[in-house]
Amino acid sequence: MRALVRATLVALLVSAGSINALAQEPKSAALAKQLATAMTAAKLDTLAAKDPAGTDSFVSVLYINGLQLLTVSAKYSAPQLLDEKIGKKDYREVYIDLQSSATPGSKFFVEDLGMDGLKAKRDNDQPFDSVEINNKRTSFDGDWKKQQLSEQDYMKTHQSADERYAQALTILLGQIKK
Repeated sequence: MRALVRATLVALLVSAGSINALAQEPKSAALAKQLATAMTAAKLDTLAAKDPAGTDSFVSVLYINGLQLLTVSAKYSAPQLLDEKIGKKDYREVYIDLQSSATPGSKFFVEDLGMDGLKAKRDNDQPFDSVEINNKRTSFDGDWKKQQLSEQDYMKTHQSADERYAQALTILLGQIKK
């Protein structure tokens, strides 16, 4: 009997932890809002920066005013070309290059609908965020089974993607403040 009570309590705690994780504000939320505000003020629809963590890594964003942030980070085989484009503030070209010609296996792409950070789940009537990591797409619609994931793997993917997205947004905010 005690074993059954313990197992029930453990299951309840695990479920509560998952519900809390779904309800938590993502790390990227405030950063996404700041970047959208800064890009509106600067009248920019694209922005790009070199990732200070790697000599051949870059991050770029396409901002669709009032709707979404489409952010890509990746390695690029000819970093000097992107360095030159960033120097000329030709951010759209950097975005296109990272989307189309990133070093295989290095691309991280976020669709942040609502510009409010990478949320694990959306309300029923709202669009949902998604990520693409190394050609594998994950939709954060709250339906991990449809994506052939366990709830735990879904939440791990979300947490990791949110941290990575927050890092990309931080780099872009640093660029816009220059």
